[in-house]
Amino acid sequence: MVKETEYYERLGVTPETGVDDIKRAYKKMAMKFHPDKNPNNPEAAEKFKEISEAYEVLADENKRQMYDKYGKEGLREGGFSAHSAHDIFEQFFGGGFSSFFGGGPRGPKRTEDIMHELQVTLDDLYKGKTTKLSVTRNIICQACTGAGTKSGSSAGKCKTCDGRGIRLVIKQLGPSMIQQMQTVCSDCGGKGEQIKEEDKCKECKGKKVIKEKKVLTVYVDKGMRHGQKIVFSGESDEAPGQEPGDIIFVLVEKKHEIFKRNGNDLYMDVTIPLVEALTGFTYTFKHLDDRNVVFKSEKGDVITHGEVRVIAGEGMPIHKRPYEKGNLYIQFTVEFPKPGFIKDAQAKELEKLLPPRRAVPQITKEFEEVKLEKVAEQKRSSNAGGGGRRMAPSSDEEDEEEPGGQRVQCAQQ
Repeated sequence: MVKETEYYERLGVTPETGVDDIKRAYKKMAMKFHPDKNPNNPEAAEKFKEISEAYEVLADENKRQMYDKYGKEGLREGGFSAHSAHDIFEQFFGGGFSSFFGGGPRGPKRTEDIMHELQVTLDDLYKGKTTKLSVTRNIICQACTGAGTKSGSSAGKCKTCDGRGIRLVIKQLGPSMIQQMQTVCSDCGGKGEQIKEEDKCKECKGKKVIKEKKVLTVYVDKGMRHGQKIVFSGESDEAPGQEPGDIIFVLVEKKHEIFKRNGNDLYMDVTIPLVEALTGFTYTFKHLDDRNVVFKSEKGDVITHGEVRVIAGEGMPIHKRPYEKGNLYIQFTVEFPKPGFIKDAQAKELEKLLPPRRAVPQITKEFEEVKLEKVAEQKRSSNAGGGGRRMAPSSDEEDEEEPGGQRVQCAQQ
């Protein structure tokens, strides 16, 4: 048994899959989701990172054993360092991205993208919104122009890890049992290079980059959706010899008190008393753009409990076509009078106005009369299954209530 299966699922394989099949699965998916093949698809780029991360672990015997036993947490605690998706691809195919796909030499590597969640209301997505956000990123130190040294010379190779950035650590697990793990070199921090203390740049302390705060103006367009991304190209961290990645804001829609959204359509629940359902009504509400809206039901137009009606063109603006909108769907709940509200005299008058009663057969001695009682509110709610409509017990409930019966379970495919 394995603790986690997420990495296997990313590659579409199982924990029983051999390393050769894992390599074939990675090759197929890497070709499909490679950024060079999907230059305008950030979702494909994210997928490429995910499958590369999974392949790096599952193709390595030591990492795979650690992952199977302890999951991702075990990999972190074991000190295994992760490589970039680009490096993994180059190691697998033995060349650069563009050269593999038939292009010329690829430019410098990119730094990692920075992702931020941006909380927005349904009102923001309806009307559009502009907000200024402060972000912190690394920029190349101007004092040493990214060299990290006072003299301007390049940093020397780390003697501890011989420039590899990682060290092999042997851990004793028990009698005659040892574990070999990779860990980030503590002397160089995984960079594979060291700068003499006396030659470190005073501004960046030899790190080659310094922190910068920057204010970005984020435009949330009308009709954008939950999960949609707003990308600031080239605004991620800077690093010597690398192009900066992107800063990406992911929209997270907050729950609204009145409206629910489905695509370009809006949904709203409206409760009206029985008299209005039978004789007509006028209903007002404030829309997401602060308009006061009114709609009516004419006399003779009966609204039934649970009925859904539509107001065309009052849904969400369509993204990049804000003058076109979806529809607003309204589901009605009809409130009936409380027990005792209608007296005998009123009941007789109502019978004159309402459609006639159902035909009932003559009651004879052959009929057994039983008593109709109210169901406790708590039991009715539990039977409703959250929807308020189901009264019959589920099959599980029937099994529990049947004494002495043998429960039969369906076989799962």
